[in-house]
Amino acid sequence: MKLRNGLAGAFALGLGMIAGAAFAAPSCGANTGQAATGAPIIVGGIFSNGAPGDWSSSTDAAAAYFACVNANGGIGGRPIEYHVEDDQWNPEAAAAAAAKLVNDQKAVAMVGNGSFTEMAVNAQTYVDQGIMAMASACAISECFETPNLVSTNQGPLASNLGAAQYAQEELGSKNVACIGLNIPNNGIWSCQAVIDYMTSKGGTGSMAMLNPGAPDVNSALLEAVASGADTILMNLPAGLALAVLKAAQEQDLRDAYTWIAPTPLYDLSVPDAVGEYWHGKIWVNAELAPINQGGPDGQNWLAVLDAFGKADDPRDTFSQAGYLSAQFFVKALLEMDPAGLDDRAAVTAAIKGIKGYTSDLMCGPYYVGDAAFHQPNHAGQMVKVVAGGFEVVRPCYEYDSAYFDRHKEVEKALGLN
Repeated sequence: MKLRNGLAGAFALGLGMIAGAAFAAPSCGANTGQAATGAPIIVGGIFSNGAPGDWSSSTDAAAAYFACVNANGGIGGRPIEYHVEDDQWNPEAAAAAAAKLVNDQKAVAMVGNGSFTEMAVNAQTYVDQGIMAMASACAISECFETPNLVSTNQGPLASNLGAAQYAQEELGSKNVACIGLNIPNNGIWSCQAVIDYMTSKGGTGSMAMLNPGAPDVNSALLEAVASGADTILMNLPAGLALAVLKAAQEQDLRDAYTWIAPTPLYDLSVPDAVGEYWHGKIWVNAELAPINQGGPDGQNWLAVLDAFGKADDPRDTFSQAGYLSAQFFVKALLEMDPAGLDDRAAVTAAIKGIKGYTSDLMCGPYYVGDAAFHQPNHAGQMVKVVAGGFEVVRPCYEYDSAYFDRHKEVEKALGLN
């Protein structure tokens, strides 16, 4: 995969800086400046909001982009009618949401999905119904290893591999303990990939699993320490990762280990939340571009949210991913024969035909293809937590793992590398 230019140096991530920035008028779809008034094109999206966390930022961003498209000519004069359901992290609700959107409302595609519950439950439904889900917040194996799901975000396996690679190559890590959730298609799946990577480089690794229903971070941290690791990888949602860091600080373990994490710790609140004790001591993999990186799409994403979203819509990585999924979907529809816009099979074919779409928010090209697996985003950046924000310590780099060999073969066939 051909990498786009990365961004190096330090950058501030204050909420006030982003909120106070002035952006040009957003650019969306056909950019006609005229509202679309034709028959609507039905599109669905599912997110989770419940006790494990609120993942609605991906569908929020997709909704804002579609609203912007509708204000600028739609798709050949037709607006996108975006129906969104919350599965509340409940498998039964997830199945019901898909049935409603796919079967009852006849959506031609799913876009912006942010829920690993629905992806586990509905992956086969999407295959059976011949509908593509262009997701934005994937965190389980089904999202990356089934034919009708593709995401703009990387998920834990790729992001953890990116973090482990940086630690192995730049920080001297030889033994990585991966603390994750005891979920086979999430924590175990992604931690095992890190262990395999470290083994391939002459090192070793282990995993310490948390019960997702009653996570005991102290026990997991003790297990990681007892493994003989020199590096602790926090393969966890931000809240649990912060709890691990708090427990480590109470035992003054900071300088005894290298501390790394995947994208969930790339969050506006983290530098202040961890405090001065941890500044300069935590390295985080970023799946997409820095939030205020300043490129055309980076600025347009924020402008779209300001103009068509809500003030409290998060400006985070999942929001970037939702914006990208919606933008790439609209681009594919604008390239279609208008006669096929209500034909799910034609829309599915158009999505599978996507290749070589680029954005300054991603390190490499986005593509789909007609494969049994999809992982277009497997290059990222590495940042370090510092006072007031994050510092880019490695701009865009390709992840070096045998896991991606089959993806690179698909990219080669599509002329992308």
